[in-house]
Amino acid sequence: MKCREGCGACCVAPSITSPIPGMPQGKPAGMACIHLAADRRCNIFHSPDRPAVCAGFMADAQVCGNNAEEALQILTWWEQATAC
Repeated sequence: MKCREGCGACCVAPSITSPIPGMPQGKPAGMACIHLAADRRCNIFHSPDRPAVCAGFMADAQVCGNNAEEALQILTWWEQATAC
């Protein structure tokens, strides 16, 4: 599955604990990454500075659902279910 254009759920729902350029402490769950553009695309997608956790994420129907709203709901659920 390819990333859905205009989604960006994976840039909002999960917490990221590794440094992100401009966000040295990462980001909390539910907060949009500062690199998420208005068109819901990652501005550092092709950059070597993109965190490994982001580069390793692969779009999948079980995680991304049928639309951007479903993806946000599913990823938020996963974040909450796996929070320590």
